[in-house]
Amino acid sequence: MSTTSHQIGWKTAAAIVVSNMIGTGIFTTLGFQLSDITNTYSIFLLWIIGGILALFGAFCYAELGSHFKGNGGDFIYLNETYHPLFGYLISWISLIIGFSSPVALAALAMSKYLSAFDFTFGNGFAIVAIFLVATTLSFSLKASSRFHNFFTFIKVTFIIVLIIVGVCLSESPQIGNSLNFSDTWKDEIMLPAFATSLVFVTYSYTGWNSASYIAGEIKDVQKNLPKSLIIGTVFVTISYLLVNYIMLKHAPVSQLAGKEDVMGEAAVNMLGDTFGKVVNVFIALQLIATISGYLWVGSRLTQAFAKSTYLWKPLSAGTTKGIPVRAIFAHAVIAAIIILTGSFKEIFVYTAFILQLFASLAISTVYFLKKEDRKIFRSNAFYIFPTVFLLFSIYILYFTFIHNPKESLIGLGIIAVGIILYLIDRRLSKGV
Repeated sequence: MSTTSHQIGWKTAAAIVVSNMIGTGIFTTLGFQLSDITNTYSIFLLWIIGGILALFGAFCYAELGSHFKGNGGDFIYLNETYHPLFGYLISWISLIIGFSSPVALAALAMSKYLSAFDFTFGNGFAIVAIFLVATTLSFSLKASSRFHNFFTFIKVTFIIVLIIVGVCLSESPQIGNSLNFSDTWKDEIMLPAFATSLVFVTYSYTGWNSASYIAGEIKDVQKNLPKSLIIGTVFVTISYLLVNYIMLKHAPVSQLAGKEDVMGEAAVNMLGDTFGKVVNVFIALQLIATISGYLWVGSRLTQAFAKSTYLWKPLSAGTTKGIPVRAIFAHAVIAAIIILTGSFKEIFVYTAFILQLFASLAISTVYFLKKEDRKIFRSNAFYIFPTVFLLFSIYILYFTFIHNPKESLIGLGIIAVGIILYLIDRRLSKGV
């Protein structure tokens, strides 16, 4: 049990939730949504639903995190409620997809935003950036903390300044905007494209499950954990709505649809070519915190997973200072391979699909908790949270599979490989 002096308050917990959530998605996905969904009410509704699902999911993880003892999050929930196969699969997914794909996507987005300087920063730059961050995290915990905290500070400060400037500046009548407050939203929310757009949105909120990793470190957890989750998620939801409003306000649909660097397009219209490019630099800088965060947390989970397996045992080794260097560079190598084997959108869709699927499986384990097991939400009204989350997940996954079968099958193929590796690992372990 952590002593009070080593525990954090709700403010720090909320900051962790915010820094884990804000990353690649908000600065890249609007262009994909505008290819099919153009009504502003529809787009706002997507991000509000995403925020509600993130909050409901976080409440479920808060209960799970306070019930199941020890570190591991999803691994423990699935391992102890369903079958060790599911625990193995979530660890496999975390290694290949959960933490490596977001690193690849953040690096690709960073190179795309920096390409505004009339120089093509391609896949090579993205891969070099990943390995530079991985190297920085390999020295000591103190150096890693300073590095990550510095870029997280840039991230949060940049978001706040960007929102203030973007909301206050008037739109350019010559350029036009994408704002559309007509009644067409009633038709758009019935389209399959609305459901598939939600997969981009739910990915953008990824990080709400960080609750399961910090629950044991929070003072007065029953009071402060829900408080930090609500405040953190509401802040992110409002920020996401305002950032989308800024992009829609300062650029026409024709300029944004299908683009990845949507904020860069709007920033040039908003601030002019020079200052617009400065915004691109800050977007790239805050994405370093995303790369750092995923390599940091992912390597620790992979190290813990590797200790209990035969095939992945070499990844459990660390330095004398306790840094899981092999696991850090394993994630970096996998992220580099992902970059070289798919387009940004392909990677995004199969990553979001598979993470939504396994988040749903993990959330479903709350039904195994008895009323007396719950420590935060005593009322049976608690079951509203997982039920709403799972119903929306089924809706999102079904239409994503129908709309993007290739990417969905890639995701399912990665799961199939994990099942085969589990069987091999179990057989080899018995032979030792």
